[in-house]
Amino acid sequence: MTFATKADAFAYELEMPWEDRDVPSTIYGLLNRTATAFPNHDAITYQLESGPTDPAETLSWSELKAKVCQTANLFRSLGIGETDVVALVLPNATETVLTILGGMIAGIVNPINPLLEPEQIGAILRETNAKVVVTLKNFPKTDVAQKTAEAVRHAPNVHTILTVDLNRYLKPPKSWIVPLIRPAVHGNHHADVRSFNKEIAKQPTELSFPDSAGDRVAAYFHTGGTTGMPKVAQHSYSGMIYNGWIGHTLLYTEDDNIICPLPLFHVFACHVILMAAVASGAHVVFPTPAGYRGDGVFQNFWKLCERWKISFIIIVPTAISALMQRPVDADVSTVKTAFSGSAPLPKELFHRFEKAAGIEIIEGYGLTEATCLVSCNPTDGVKKIGSVGIAFPYTDIRIFDHSQPELRECEVDEVGEICVSNPGVSPGSTYTEEIKNRDLYHPGVEINQLYLRTGDLGRIDADGYLWITGRAKDLIIRGGHNIDPAEIEDALLSHPAVAFAGAIGQPDAHAGELPCAYVELVEGANVTEAELLDHAERHIHERAAYPKHVEILAELPKTAVGKVFKPDLRKRAIKRVYNAALDKAGVAVRVIEVVDDKKRGLTARLEKTGSVDDDAITAVLGSFTRPWEWAD
Repeated sequence: MTFATKADAFAYELEMPWEDRDVPSTIYGLLNRTATAFPNHDAITYQLESGPTDPAETLSWSELKAKVCQTANLFRSLGIGETDVVALVLPNATETVLTILGGMIAGIVNPINPLLEPEQIGAILRETNAKVVVTLKNFPKTDVAQKTAEAVRHAPNVHTILTVDLNRYLKPPKSWIVPLIRPAVHGNHHADVRSFNKEIAKQPTELSFPDSAGDRVAAYFHTGGTTGMPKVAQHSYSGMIYNGWIGHTLLYTEDDNIICPLPLFHVFACHVILMAAVASGAHVVFPTPAGYRGDGVFQNFWKLCERWKISFIIIVPTAISALMQRPVDADVSTVKTAFSGSAPLPKELFHRFEKAAGIEIIEGYGLTEATCLVSCNPTDGVKKIGSVGIAFPYTDIRIFDHSQPELRECEVDEVGEICVSNPGVSPGSTYTEEIKNRDLYHPGVEINQLYLRTGDLGRIDADGYLWITGRAKDLIIRGGHNIDPAEIEDALLSHPAVAFAGAIGQPDAHAGELPCAYVELVEGANVTEAELLDHAERHIHERAAYPKHVEILAELPKTAVGKVFKPDLRKRAIKRVYNAALDKAGVAVRVIEVVDDKKRGLTARLEKTGSVDDDAITAVLGSFTRPWEWAD
């Protein structure tokens, strides 16, 4: 079957209900089926360094299954049952894959962003009551081991730390040098520290305990993480296997090679890529611990595609922008498609990538609260640039208007809140904390059917394509990384001169959005914008959340009840950033206002100040995600 239209997606549903699909009910069942079918096919490859001839470790499906079983057996021996949590604070590595899959089989796995500060890591460990933590052994040029040790000190339920030594991937003389220059770790915590690889080597290569009887919660993924108590989403076997089924059914076979330089603590890499590989038997390549952030990855990216005969590229807009600053210097004829997600992709960047690389981009949409996948531009059909495509089979997307007392479903092309129902949505139990699930769902047209409120604003056109026009929630998305504006606002409000603060995401040609803030001062107060920037950086935990611009206004726009009205701040930021970009490029055009278009969201309206070519405007503003039009 093809996937070209909304009707094609519905055809899969007409074949049979999701519950009747021939898919295993557990992650172990899925892995075992693939390892049995393709025991000698490559499963995962990991390179510590990014060079196209650098050493790499590859596991076949039978080898991966054996090591995953050893890992799961180890966790069970450490007291991890089906409701107990194994946390991992790791960059990408072979051991990261083993921990994720083994943790899901033995208990509940909780990947944590290793870039977070110790306070945030500790908060997540406490929130999930983690008992075992897998992290790095102290290693040069990274402080993951040190941060995790500090976090565990404040997480009383953690009784064991298992450390992964990246030195095993190095060869002499580098491997001789690392032990001499390892940074110190001050382990003033209560946990027992052991070597991950030494411990799993003691375990049998077949599962030593009965697999789960059926569906259950098997993963926790935190959202954001910039505040002290992040939301923790619960993911079940059925939701993760659904994501894997989509990848296997619509995209991958055992003959495909996927390059995934995205972090495994994120659902895009874990559920969309790893699960799809486990379901299909495809081969996934993970270059460097930091993926796209790793040394030399962008410089060597196309050569890595040639080395591993990559057929599918997993990418995000910031990575596309970085790659377009370098030539396509290798044979990439095996590459079929690049999948882009996590943040909106500017049209100009879309066209530049396809022209330079000769590779088709498919944009999609998903979110942690729905396990992940929701929609994508159809692989066999029309790709509408700027949209996030049509709903996947067994996914139902509705646009609701809840501005009135009575809930109403929106008409075609009418903007409202995007709401989703699919096998990855768990009504009533999306988050671990019951109170956070309140008001998170809308009733559907079917009895007992509930739709997850995504917090995103959008519309569905006459062909069934979803267009995201904004966010009902205020999250700032910097290169796919969620930033809670409350942390920026709280930092600024701690300054005695600040009366009100509003943080938003300002447009950025590379990252999509960057945090910025507007403040209103206490009457009679005197402070400079530079001083406020310095104050914010000293009081914000995460570097990514540092505002790139702070502006003092005589009065912030407010609602009738005194709340800062952020749409007006976003309009101000778009006008400022777009005009600065046009001035820098010497284009004789200026933004005179930003309006809220019913279909496209916030739209810049332009006026010519001299002779100008439309191509010159597109070259500048096409790198941003927000649209523009000529003023009347």
